[in-house]
Amino acid sequence: MLSLSPSDLRALPIFPLPNAALFPGAGLPLHVFEPRYRHMVRDALAGNKALAIARLKPGFESNYEGRPAVFDVCGAGVIVHHVERDDGRYDILVRGVARVRIVNEHAPLQTYRVVNAELLPDTPTDPELAAAFHERLRALWPSLATNLPEGARELSTFTRGAEGAGMLSDRLAGALFGEPELTQRLLEELDPAERMSIITNELREISERLSTRPPKRMN
Repeated sequence: MLSLSPSDLRALPIFPLPNAALFPGAGLPLHVFEPRYRHMVRDALAGNKALAIARLKPGFESNYEGRPAVFDVCGAGVIVHHVERDDGRYDILVRGVARVRIVNEHAPLQTYRVVNAELLPDTPTDPELAAAFHERLRALWPSLATNLPEGARELSTFTRGAEGAGMLSDRLAGALFGEPELTQRLLEELDPAERMSIITNELREISERLSTRPPKRMN
């Protein structure tokens, strides 16, 4: 089982991105081409392979080459697969391990950014409340399934082996949503039942929009 050690958290490289989010248990493929992040990946692969994906705050464009502000809650994980290209670029797959909060950023002693972070565990969840949201999800799924990618059309894809609402909500969030503000909200929410509430409400709105969409005309 993948994990992060206290030493990982004390010196955790961050990969700031505007739109990507890494949820615990989810896989995030990345193409790494900037020299400073190629350096980061090389160092990570030579060590514990840990890094965090931090979302850049709006307005980062004017200072992108520097150290623009990032949201302090981010997803931390481990590089589980990598391919180094002939020109030094990398294709990597990062597997999410935990939510973390950035406590402070280290002095710039290398080209990439390194932080001190703390783990953010989920809060306890009422099993009955979590089960109720699970049932809402089951009821919504038939109206959504045909509009999902082929590998995500079966709800069992997400529920199989999911140990509780925390794991299930993170699987759904990582696979189904890409809107930056929503994914950041889901990352920052430590109550699994509340994450399930957000997810089911979002999926209900999508289902309602799909139900009012005009049917395709047959030629």
